[in-house]
Amino acid sequence: MGMHGKVVVVTGSNVGIGLETAVGVAERGATTILACRNQAKAEAAAKVVTQRTWNDDVHVVALDLADLASVRKAAEDIQSRWGRLDVLVNNAGGTWTQRQHTAQGIEYTFGVNHLAHFYLTNLLLERLRTDTPSRVVSLTSVGHHAAFGGLQFDDLQSEKRYEGMEVYCRSKLANVLFVRALAKRLRGSDVTANAVHPGWVRSNFAMDGDTTGFMGFGMRVIRPVQISPRRGAKTSVYLATSPDVAGKTGMYWVRSKPGHMSRHARDDAAAERLWDESERLLASAGFPLG
Repeated sequence: MGMHGKVVVVTGSNVGIGLETAVGVAERGATTILACRNQAKAEAAAKVVTQRTWNDDVHVVALDLADLASVRKAAEDIQSRWGRLDVLVNNAGGTWTQRQHTAQGIEYTFGVNHLAHFYLTNLLLERLRTDTPSRVVSLTSVGHHAAFGGLQFDDLQSEKRYEGMEVYCRSKLANVLFVRALAKRLRGSDVTANAVHPGWVRSNFAMDGDTTGFMGFGMRVIRPVQISPRRGAKTSVYLATSPDVAGKTGMYWVRSKPGHMSRHARDDAAAERLWDESERLLASAGFPLG
């Protein structure tokens, strides 16, 4: 599908899956926006995208998902600099061995992997509604199946117990639940929302000092069997660009095909409760929706 005249935002797109997703949409002609925390790396990545695709309509927006003020500023920048938005790819994320906090005091894994993208998407929702048909693509992981007890609504910020991989898997469950709740709210609007598992990808994910001990060791052990970032980005690019998925929404995709959600990911009540709790957390942090 040609993407000429379309505007696509990809978060966390200076390396790995995000970079390859940016390349994938740029080579189809899209105006491609790299929304990243590290501006120097993002500018270098934008040059790489242009060199690989011959598309010079590639831009950078500052976005620090660990700071809701930065998320709000990024949304303002996107809406002021471009007159439309056709696809938002919520790609960025990570896993951390030690519990830490965002700028607003929210537990980092939940705050970065879920809440910041929840906020960004809602801030850009009216623009997406205006420029239909449009799409929201959110990366999750098969790891959401390992959130065996579902979301811990009495401890969403893991204050009672923090184990890095458990918290990561719950944040990936939150990604799927968010997509399902969003798709429900967008029904009939010609805006679709889908979740993607990219596969076990050999990238910088969890490799820059964020994971230590047994968790860090495990991440290094599996690297030889992981797939390339370009291969891992295929499903994200497919959902962002293919006419074959027009109108398909609220789904979980693996290898460009519908995948199997966990039982907890199919819990409608949990999806609605997560939405309400996310709004409450944003409001308590001083960033209310609406």
